[in-house]
Amino acid sequence: MKTETIAIHAGNLVRSNTGDVTQPLSLSTTFFRDEQGGYPGGHMYSRVSNPNRSTLEHLLTTLEKGVDCCAFSSGNAAGMAVFQALKPGSHIIAPDDMYWGFKKQLQTIFGDSLEIDFIDLTAPENVSAFIKPNTVMIWIETPSNPLLKITDVKAFAELTKQYNLILACDSTFASPILQNPITLGADIVMHSTTKYIGGHSDVLGGALITARKDELWDKIRNIQQIGGAVPSPFDSFLLVRSIKTLAYRMRGHCSNGIALAQYLESHPQIEAVYYPGLNSHPQHEIAKEQMSDFGGMMSVLIKGGFDETKKVVNKVKLFAQATRLGGIESLIEHRASVEGPDTKTPGNLLRISVGLEHIDDLIADFNQALT
Repeated sequence: MKTETIAIHAGNLVRSNTGDVTQPLSLSTTFFRDEQGGYPGGHMYSRVSNPNRSTLEHLLTTLEKGVDCCAFSSGNAAGMAVFQALKPGSHIIAPDDMYWGFKKQLQTIFGDSLEIDFIDLTAPENVSAFIKPNTVMIWIETPSNPLLKITDVKAFAELTKQYNLILACDSTFASPILQNPITLGADIVMHSTTKYIGGHSDVLGGALITARKDELWDKIRNIQQIGGAVPSPFDSFLLVRSIKTLAYRMRGHCSNGIALAQYLESHPQIEAVYYPGLNSHPQHEIAKEQMSDFGGMMSVLIKGGFDETKKVVNKVKLFAQATRLGGIESLIEHRASVEGPDTKTPGNLLRISVGLEHIDDLIADFNQALT
């Protein structure tokens, strides 16, 4: 089946005698045992599993072409489960440009138990020098947040296999529609399902999909079930519902994204546009090879520095100034203000999540803000 069909039908795991076409919401926290003490419905306790969460995990596994999925209550909880599953003293290589929340997590929560090097992962040939005897994982993020750097997944898959390392990929900016890192050689794929997968700014979640069930995956599943940072049945229900339109929403995000990026690249008030769909992007050819399209995320540098950038972000009308991305509505954010005084993000950078409004209206909004 094609992706659009999988998105609609792989989530229709209905087990009822009432003829439901769409799986109903199952709010029960506990489930009947049979006379032998087993669980004929396949579920024991909702922290361990739930019909709606099991459906979500099956659906994401199928879309990402993996073998299993663990759903979590947030993207941060999903990433944390990977880091918690590593032995103390393990060394991780992570990107210098990555989601700020994960970088802070590694620095402030795992800084005493794990060794971390943050380096530029756009040049795989330079990474071998950072591999140590205790290195166990390379964590990549492609496209990256907020500079939209592209990491060559295939090249890193070859590198990690050479050194017997785990390759984990944060693919949130791409969604399962535009990129499938497991087919490129990644071992684990991470998504903040809050973003494109949810798509409507009304549900929080995260997920990990694995290429194989091994000792590490058993640890991650144990952390999910015993730690308990799981999505509620309603959150799982909402995500399955949202995924049914994901492929079609992504087409709109991609179409609007390239049009806005081309407009901004030609505007005299814009210093630079970071969008992998532009020919000017330094990793454009790699993005073309491993992505089916380029998404709706971009960052721009405004000429005039910090003060002029703040004027622009406060002057747009259709772009909501808010911390999130991947929704049907367009969002914009001055990332340096959010990340605080220790940020490495340029003070004149705006991160843009292009929504599904008409592109003429989005361009007109930026035009008036930049005038």
